[in-house]
Amino acid sequence: MTLKHTNLFPKIERVIKSLELETISETRKETLRPLTEFIQSKVSSKQKIRINFICTHNSRRSHLSQVWAQTMAHGFGIENVYCYSGGTESTALFPMAAETLQNSGFEVSKISEGNNPIYSIKFSENEHPIIGFSKKLDDDFNPKSEFAAILTCDSANEACPFVPGAEKRIPITFEDPKAFDNTPQQAEKYYERSIQIATELLYVFSQINS
Repeated sequence: MTLKHTNLFPKIERVIKSLELETISETRKETLRPLTEFIQSKVSSKQKIRINFICTHNSRRSHLSQVWAQTMAHGFGIENVYCYSGGTESTALFPMAAETLQNSGFEVSKISEGNNPIYSIKFSENEHPIIGFSKKLDDDFNPKSEFAAILTCDSANEACPFVPGAEKRIPITFEDPKAFDNTPQQAEKYYERSIQIATELLYVFSQINS
């Protein structure tokens, strides 16, 4: 798997090179196919690609998905990709999710404190940071139309049969690492989920003909 842009932080590149696409089942590839097709259609028609990853609390899986998707788009040189995240309610970006990204080589720094801190998450020295904080899916920070809504958890998928403004509504659900909070396996399980998300998004973006 050859990345077009190799100006990602070295540790992130090493993580991406270690991902094993053969771990993705054929069933799962079918689940991912609508997202691949959405991105390809936008690339082919030279339109902007807006993807909003939606989970219940916008605290874990939706952020991991947003960050890895933006990183993979950059790595493959696919331009005009704008990744967002939101929830059916807002809480806070869970610290272990931020730490997991940091452990994969992202530069993560808090740019505001409080109950819902704002994080700067960088994958490359010279690229704009991803701004990470918990928000509702229709927050002003997110697009209002011409985007794909990716439902990353079962409860958000059930709660959002219709996402206002979304061109496509695509369920791609992941198990919640929250189940392991305050256990000795917490860090391991968050990393495991992050790697699954990274692997599947690597697969999606590797399929795009730009």
